[in-house]
Amino acid sequence: MEYSDIIIFIMELVGTIAFAASGALTGIQRRMDLFGVNVLGVTTAVGGGLVRDLILGQNPPAMFRDSTYAMTAILTSTILFICVYISRKSGAGRHMRIYDILLLVGDTIGLGIFSVMGSYAAVRAGYAGNRFLIVFVGVITGVGGGMLRDIMAGNMPYILVKHVYAVASLAGALTFVLLIPYTDRITCMFVGAAVVMVIRFLAAYYRWNLPKIYWT
Repeated sequence: MEYSDIIIFIMELVGTIAFAASGALTGIQRRMDLFGVNVLGVTTAVGGGLVRDLILGQNPPAMFRDSTYAMTAILTSTILFICVYISRKSGAGRHMRIYDILLLVGDTIGLGIFSVMGSYAAVRAGYAGNRFLIVFVGVITGVGGGMLRDIMAGNMPYILVKHVYAVASLAGALTFVLLIPYTDRITCMFVGAAVVMVIRFLAAYYRWNLPKIYWT
């Protein structure tokens, strides 16, 4: 395995853990049991990649060809469930603000990594000349898992209402596409992921949102 492939694998694992954590935390907040928390964690972690592979014609999708990511998501979700359960029993579980921050951080890291990983997957699949497809696949990979998570949890999907969620993913995918002719793939992915994370954290801190119409 080449050095760049190792870096990409590590990025995928980090993104999987981050998204699994955000899914598990959502399940915990919705008072799901251990099984439900694991389902939400796995769905969030691999859901976007599943949709990506179906769009690119990769059958069976990667989550079924390599169980590493699903198992990582299960392990992450289970550990998080146990930690929250213990903290609740000890009286520390009242601080939901901490869980909200962890949810934001996990969701942001996962969104940044998977937005660029999706774009890279489209390039690797032979669509380097189709910029629209590269960007679209990047965004759907980034937001797909979180969207499925929110729907399953009975929440309005972040992509539709919160903190320029999809716009951040779009910015990261566009950054990847614009940089790929000029530098190596690792640099493109790091810069693209950083763009997503910076936008998301700034949007959360300053409460940025796209314009809405409020009926009176």
